[in-house]
Amino acid sequence: MRYSLVFIFILLITSCDYFNVKKISSEAILKEELETFNWNDVDEYPSFKACDSSTVKEDRTICFQQTITNNITSYLQKEQIVVTQDINDTIMLYFQVSKKGELLLLQSKIDSLTTQEIPNINQLLINSLDSLPKIFPAIKRGQHVTTEFKLPIVIHVN
Repeated sequence: MRYSLVFIFILLITSCDYFNVKKISSEAILKEELETFNWNDVDEYPSFKACDSSTVKEDRTICFQQTITNNITSYLQKEQIVVTQDINDTIMLYFQVSKKGELLLLQSKIDSLTTQEIPNINQLLINSLDSLPKIFPAIKRGQHVTTEFKLPIVIHVN
């Protein structure tokens, strides 16, 4: 009987560890959340008012890209560009849309022949972007975020 009481007493003392709750600090929760956070994806892509009618994320993305492409293309078609050689080039444009919805051309990769034939191509691209309608910034977890993306533009001049 005595051994039974000692055994029960030891069992009670050691079993109390099972009821200890581990406290997790807010820093540990934040660190874990940041590690699992997908930084390369947004909940809502940047958008124009014309693209708001679409509810599917992919459709809004395509609408946004087509609006920029169409705007640049129509602007360049209005300009009187005179060349000595035919140009058929794909220009790669790298953009940034800020939290405030401001579009910034970060970089453009243009073939040397295109730059030689149209020396003011960068200025033409920047001017075409200035005529874009208001941009609504991307949203990640309910917050406006800055996003970067690239967009190919095909230039064909005879």
